Amino acid sequence: MGAGEGSGRGQLFLRSLLFLLLAGPPARHPAQGQLRYAVPEELEHGAFVANLGEDLGLDVSTLSARRFRIVSRAGARQHLEVNLENGILFVNERIDREEVCEAGGTCLLHLQLLVESPLELYRVEVEVLDINDHAPTFPWQEYVLEVAESAVLGARFPLESAQDPDVGTNSVHTYRLSPNGFFSLEVQTRSDASKFAELVLERALDREQQRVHRVLLTALDGGVPERSGTAHILVTVLDANDNVPAFDQPSYGVSLPEDAPAGTLVIQLNATDLDEGPNGEIEYSFSGHAPPRVRELFHIEPRSGQVLLKGRLDYERASLHELYVQAKDRGPSAVAVHCRVLVHLLDVNDNAPEVTLTSVSTPVLEDAPPGTVIAVISVLDRDSGDNGRVSCEVGPNVPFELRSSFRNYYTLVTTQALDREVVPEYNVSITARDMGSPALLTRSTLTIPVSDVNDNAPRFLQPSYSVYVMENNAPGASICSVSALDPDCQQNAYLSYSIAEGHIHGMPVGTYVSINSDSGHMYALRSLDYEQIRSFQIQVQAQDAGFPPLSANVTVHIFVLDQNDNAPVIVSPMPRNGSVATELVPRSARPGYLVGTVSAVDADAGLNSRLSYQLLQATDFTLFSVAPDTGELRTLRSFLEQDSSRQQLVVQVRDGGQPALSATVSLLLSVVETMPQTLSDFSEFSLPPEVSSSSPLTLYLLVSLGSISFTFLLAILILTAIRCRGERRSRQGDSCSPPRCHCCPGSRPSSDGLKTSNLTAQAPAGTTAATCLDVPAGGPPGYCYKVCLGPESAQSDFMFLKPCSPPRNNEKDPGKRSRPEQHLQVSKEAKQPNTDWLPPGTQRPALKRY
Repeated sequence: MGAGEGSGRGQLFLRSLLFLLLAGPPARHPAQGQLRYAVPEELEHGAFVANLGEDLGLDVSTLSARRFRIVSRAGARQHLEVNLENGILFVNERIDREEVCEAGGTCLLHLQLLVESPLELYRVEVEVLDINDHAPTFPWQEYVLEVAESAVLGARFPLESAQDPDVGTNSVHTYRLSPNGFFSLEVQTRSDASKFAELVLERALDREQQRVHRVLLTALDGGVPERSGTAHILVTVLDANDNVPAFDQPSYGVSLPEDAPAGTLVIQLNATDLDEGPNGEIEYSFSGHAPPRVRELFHIEPRSGQVLLKGRLDYERASLHELYVQAKDRGPSAVAVHCRVLVHLLDVNDNAPEVTLTSVSTPVLEDAPPGTVIAVISVLDRDSGDNGRVSCEVGPNVPFELRSSFRNYYTLVTTQALDREVVPEYNVSITARDMGSPALLTRSTLTIPVSDVNDNAPRFLQPSYSVYVMENNAPGASICSVSALDPDCQQNAYLSYSIAEGHIHGMPVGTYVSINSDSGHMYALRSLDYEQIRSFQIQVQAQDAGFPPLSANVTVHIFVLDQNDNAPVIVSPMPRNGSVATELVPRSARPGYLVGTVSAVDADAGLNSRLSYQLLQATDFTLFSVAPDTGELRTLRSFLEQDSSRQQLVVQVRDGGQPALSATVSLLLSVVETMPQTLSDFSEFSLPPEVSSSSPLTLYLLVSLGSISFTFLLAILILTAIRCRGERRSRQGDSCSPPRCHCCPGSRPSSDGLKTSNLTAQAPAGTTAATCLDVPAGGPPGYCYKVCLGPESAQSDFMFLKPCSPPRNNEKDPGKRSRPEQHLQVSKEAKQPNTDWLPPGTQRPALKRY
């Protein structure tokens, strides 16, 4: 073995350091946008290679944020790495040049450096320099060389070559032979600059004197320090075999396609030997110079000399194979002769392009401008020539294109604006095709999802909503649901609903309805009343959760549906003082005579307010009828002698709702011979149609007006009483006497008040009578209380107080004063009804005046 075989790792490191000091700093060769460095092999982990941050002009503080990294193929070993803190390229793991680059020549590591934001790609080549870390070795430490004693002086005997994995000056440089008296050594150089040794016979051999000669062959490389390897050669002297085989030519050349199958004949070798018999029979074999790779790929038939293909060829691994073949006869003291066979491989397009996605920036925003870089793609074809030239393209109908940045490097960029709502994801087919014949191609599919941007406002399913709600609804009940859609996704499509601010009849809209912000369900917060509010509208807003948020509005029309919740209210006739309504009917009335009209109102609407009248009870159903639609009460026939003079009727008013609601009114009809000139209860309490057909407001107005009138009358009575009391005190107890007050009765004052009054006057037939009563003693002095009574006590009126006039001084005839019997006076004038309560002309025909 070599003298330097036992050197430790420490000596190897020192030699590497010495090499770096002698070679200087790593070389940097920028060419065509790329950097090139040189570094020796076998450096320890962390050894400095180059300062990439400085050489590339990058800001060291941003390397980590921009994800500065080395992009390598999947499964490849990462020999070098970048320190993101200072941008220094250092050795990540020990580099063995002989392992990385099996073939000789320049050994390069191709690095692709990628930095983002913005996306930039750099190419760096690092040449791995060979160091003398291997000593030359021989296939055998000892081998036998048979030489015939008849060998002539100057005969040459090729020796086994030493192998050194190092290259250049570190490979086998020369051979040395130990001193001896018979042989010398000559070193030959092959076409690939490798060296081999030949043993030259310098002195004739004599087998009888010395049968075996031992020499030491030493192979030395050209490295520093020098390494060597040795082999012992045992030269056996044989008896003479005068002729040696001879090849047709010392070297052969042959071309072979790399896809040739196993068993293919590479070449037919031919060597001749002039001897006869076993001395002329030739056997072929690989010489000791043939490397192991050649023995794996090729096979030699020993007898025929055919060189056959045994293994699979690969042009991309080695384009030339050098075979060393020896021929030796079978005679004693056979001498082997050698020849060289050069097998040139022809490249075949047997490697499809390889597509590698170096960097992918996905997903891509849908508002990304045209020209945005999506991915960096590298394409590699291991073939050579046209077979290794590759073109790359993307599939049709996609908004992307490939742009070439470096040789076999492409960037995938957008060509137009994207819309996630139209196409949420693209499957981009990338086709790499070489120029070989036939062409090979590789397709790779890149899935590019499109990220959503809040560029779509919500949209309601309807332009407006109409909601019908039955009145008297339960508070909190759901009345409708609105729904909107947003074509965006995720957060940008999450919608929340709200009601815009506003007022309904002066109240905030939020007191009427509410809405579920998530589902859009709307709820009534109060019970609605059709009679108070029949319809209203609100604005509902749908807003997404994007940034900035987008919104849309829709109008919701809410219509309140009427419910039969109001019974009819009878407004005419109306009983007074808790008694039933009365009416006079002449006995001479003919059939169809209009007795009166029953009027009612219903606060509901539609069918719920459509009223019908019917006679529910009657003393005699054959005498009267009620019009179902108008409520007119008419006679069906003429009165007979046996008919009762008092007819009791009950009229029912029913609305058209479901279920129907009703009201009744009791009527007392008095059959009289002659009719007085007064209005009936029907006329007195009939209402104009515009009042009767209105809402219950009419009833409220009537009650309010009556209350005000009663209050006003009560105030006047109180003031009058106070005034009378004051005058009585001023007169110091004077009583009312006939000379002083003509309205006082002739009788003495009595505490019985009205009990002493006389109601003796009667109204003449055919007139409206009014009975007046003077109360002299019950009231305050100086005042007369005149009570006017009609034909019926229910129709009495109270007259205002009138002061008594004292006698004037120029009155000479006291007899002209009014007599006591004149205190009761019959009014010749009929009292007119209260015209404020009279119905309009449309209902006047129902009223009779006599």
